[in-house]
Amino acid sequence: MRKKHKDESFESLVRRFRKNVEKKDTLNEVKRREHFVKPSTKRKVAKDIAKKREKKRQRDLQLKRF
Repeated sequence: MRKKHKDESFESLVRRFRKNVEKKDTLNEVKRREHFVKPSTKRKVAKDIAKKREKKRQRDLQLKRF
C-alpha cells in the first residue's frame, strides 16, 4: 500500500486507494480466487459461453440475410 503524502487528508488517501484498486481490477481478482474451480468446470463453462456466442452470431447472420 502507498504511504500517505505530506499534508494529505484521510479522505483523499482513501479516494486514491479506491482508484488504485479499481484500476488494477483487484476486487474481481479476489472474487475469482475466492473458490477453487475445477479445470473441467472451467472448460465446460467456456464451452457453454462459446456455444451461446456462436448461436447468437448465427441468428444475427440469419436476420441480416432478409
